[in-house]
Amino acid sequence: MTESILISTTMAFQDGAPALAGQPVVASTTSTGEPGTAAPVTQKPADPFGMMWMLIPFLVIMVLVSVMGGRRDKKKRSALMSSIKKHDEVQTAGGIIGSVVELKDDTVILKIDENSNVRMTFAKSSIVQVIKSGNGNGNATGTEVQSLKS
Repeated sequence: MTESILISTTMAFQDGAPALAGQPVVASTTSTGEPGTAAPVTQKPADPFGMMWMLIPFLVIMVLVSVMGGRRDKKKRSALMSSIKKHDEVQTAGGIIGSVVELKDDTVILKIDENSNVRMTFAKSSIVQVIKSGNGNGNATGTEVQSLKS
């Protein structure tokens, strides 16, 4: 038994160092058991750019999707800001609901409480939703909700 292990170990090291992990093992004997030369098995080298050619189109698609989504949100936001007018009932980012009393370039004055005539000034960009659209006379014409949420 020891002799057969010694012979197989000797045969494995005849060509030099043993095969590394992942490398094909080349037999040093012929099919009859006699030492001889066998044809070495060759592997095709891995293409270092193979994975990159698949990754580049994927990244381009991801960038295009994110840019198009940003444009769509920007259009919705600008449509919402341009549709705000006096007597609209709006909601701010902080959750405050009020009626638009006055519009300026960057600010909006909201009437928060009808009984005590509480008015607050907000940045126009803090409005996230138009709850009711007024017709200019103070009467709400519909219960349409125009918001940035999809």
